[in-house]
Amino acid sequence: MSDVVLAALMKRIASGDRGAFAQLYREMESPLYRFVSSRLNDQQRSSDITHDVFLQVWRDAGAFEGRSKVRTWLFAMAYRKVVDVYRRENRLVFGEDVPESADESPNPEACVLAMENRDAVRQCLETLSPSHRAAIELTFMEDMSYPEVAEITGVPEGTVKSRVFHAKQLLLRCLSTKLGMKRDDQ
Repeated sequence: MSDVVLAALMKRIASGDRGAFAQLYREMESPLYRFVSSRLNDQQRSSDITHDVFLQVWRDAGAFEGRSKVRTWLFAMAYRKVVDVYRRENRLVFGEDVPESADESPNPEACVLAMENRDAVRQCLETLSPSHRAAIELTFMEDMSYPEVAEITGVPEGTVKSRVFHAKQLLLRCLSTKLGMKRDDQ
């Protein structure tokens, strides 16, 4: 759904349009849940936070000024709610799974290799700090721009660029070690 359509939905929601709210919910619930769940690794809490975001949207739709994209605004709310959970639980590192992608290859060796690679990526992502992880996941998994990620995480765009750069270097080093060792063992 385009940014223009999402912004139009927000205006309708601000005026109390339940149909517009339902449409926004259908469009954004899955990506928001996936984002929250990947940080908390707790389905119930992730579902609760996702629903809290939408309750906040219903209550605060009139406060949306359009200075950012609707998608950015929603993800920023979710991000802040996850950070609140970390603060309450004093969690510095959190478990996360990389969403699995369907392997349509009938080749069993390719399937095993893909599973090893996925596990290696997940393990390497887990070694990143929460700020580096958020930068990588928002940029590459949620396909957001640096300015959007900066707005969501509340840091300057240059910091986001730096975090992505350093996270990519750390991931590359980690994956080279993990996948290189696996290949050498075979």
